Amino acid sequence: MTKTKLCVLIVDDVAAVRSYLKQILLGLGVPDIVEAADGAEARALYTRLQPQLVFLDIQLPDMNGKELLRQFKSQNQHSQIVMVSAFSSVSNLKDSIAAGANAFVVKPFSVKRISHLMQPYLN
Repeated sequence: MTKTKLCVLIVDDVAAVRSYLKQILLGLGVPDIVEAADGAEARALYTRLQPQLVFLDIQLPDMNGKELLRQFKSQNQHSQIVMVSAFSSVSNLKDSIAAGANAFVVKPFSVKRISHLMQPYLN
């Protein structure tokens, strides 16, 4: 997959988190990044754009991110979903992977962690 074809959706209700992650991705050369602040907005963007990669917060104001993950995977099994949470519990990790997540990142995340996750998409 080339950089120019990669579309990334960031779903988080905290604007500062979305902005920080977007800046990291832009710095890595990802040109096509869209953001959603809640589940309803994320669902609409996902359906319209079919992003290859989604960073999805577990706790959203209008729905559980794990339920949204299941919906995304039912629409497109090939989408790569990275669950993001401020809570690093084993149950969050296990539940996310069981629901189809490809990776799990704990907030606050580092540039190094995101860079590592992005390597398969940037080469």
